[in-house]
Amino acid sequence: MKEMNPLEEIRHSTAHVLAAAVLRLYPHAQLDIGPPTDNGFYYDFDSEIAFTPEVLEEIEVEMKKIIKENQRFERIEVSREEAKKIISNMGQTTYKLGRLDDIPEGETISFYRNGEFHDLCAGSHVSYTKKIKAFKLLQVAGSYHRGNSDNKQLQRIYGTAFPSKDELAEHLTRIEEAKKRDHRNIGRDMGLFHIDDMVGQGLVLWKPKGAIIRQELESFISAELNKQGYSQVYTPHVGKLDLFRTSGHFPYYQDSQYPPIIHRECLTKLAEEGCSCSELSNKLDEGEIEGYLLKPMNCPMHIRIFRSEQRSYRDLPIRLAEFGTVYRWEQSGELNGMTRVRGFTQDDAHLFIREDQLQEEIQGCLGLVKLVFSILGMNDYRVRVSLRDPESDKYVGSPEAWDKAESALREAVQNLGVDYEEELGEAAFYGPKIDFVVKDVIGREWQL
Repeated sequence: MKEMNPLEEIRHSTAHVLAAAVLRLYPHAQLDIGPPTDNGFYYDFDSEIAFTPEVLEEIEVEMKKIIKENQRFERIEVSREEAKKIISNMGQTTYKLGRLDDIPEGETISFYRNGEFHDLCAGSHVSYTKKIKAFKLLQVAGSYHRGNSDNKQLQRIYGTAFPSKDELAEHLTRIEEAKKRDHRNIGRDMGLFHIDDMVGQGLVLWKPKGAIIRQELESFISAELNKQGYSQVYTPHVGKLDLFRTSGHFPYYQDSQYPPIIHRECLTKLAEEGCSCSELSNKLDEGEIEGYLLKPMNCPMHIRIFRSEQRSYRDLPIRLAEFGTVYRWEQSGELNGMTRVRGFTQDDAHLFIREDQLQEEIQGCLGLVKLVFSILGMNDYRVRVSLRDPESDKYVGSPEAWDKAESALREAVQNLGVDYEEELGEAAFYGPKIDFVVKDVIGREWQL
């Protein structure tokens, strides 16, 4: 059983009640998954019925009936064959059989039953539906099955639940306050930026007023970087695939990158040779074909700048900084104004140092972040140290190097004099990191 905290159990159980209510009203709907989230829960449905606001109200009424029935949440552990029978008897073979296949051989297979409803689920849940005291269905959004745009788009119903009606009311008030402060509306009303379908989803056009704000921020950051001894550089938006093969960004992270750029003559020749798309992909992965890539990160190019000259240990530290534009292929359903985009500019820096300079330089970076946050009025934040998972093989470098780096980050944060938390397994593949999580005026948290 997957252990959850009491609030997660309430939200997870409410997601099951939502699915049960939908099947009561629309028996032909196909269910996918319905987990709890940081702010509530969701469930994905494949249904010919459009879940309009009016339909959501009907579903809420049915959910309240199920809660009033005080149905018991009962865990049932079954064999794989028994699981297939339950899924078939429920008429839920379209997606649930695939989810069943995701469970490795030898692991426990469990369902949770409440009333006539069964759902493939590891748990955990509240004991009875009457434990769900306050909930609200919020909105419907499109969601591709398994997050893959090649699959069918489902309808995702979002909702939230709390232990009391007062807590729910407070949360709904915060949602309304967030709508008033939605940066997309502010950007439109003040003429700051525009996102145009003819340009592409997730690609921001800065209007004159927005450009002034951006220029002021860049000038402010540039001045502080200069004071701290950084040298600013410029790098191109595109680079050879071989560069990103060397850095490890390609092909291992290609699902989150734009497709490679290949010269037309090369494509024509491969087509004449009868090369299939899968063969082309393999040739790119193996380096048999050269191409270019919209850069997903600035670090490989900063490293090439560092390596372009002969250096002495006396030259260190060398601090390279750039307002570098990078590109990521985010799923269309995850794009959100300027907070989740496909092209963005980072105030990015890379420091080349001696090992004995590590602690001092990390503390210098943290001090710069604190200074900028203070000047911008962002004083409500917490610090998170992301460490490697020793059981995972996704990381590069020796365990000894990782131990030194992680110890240095811990010591630097401790010297900063702020509370921090550690997150095992959240490190990047190339090293541990320190994240600043900032809280805005209505209590939402943002990782910066």
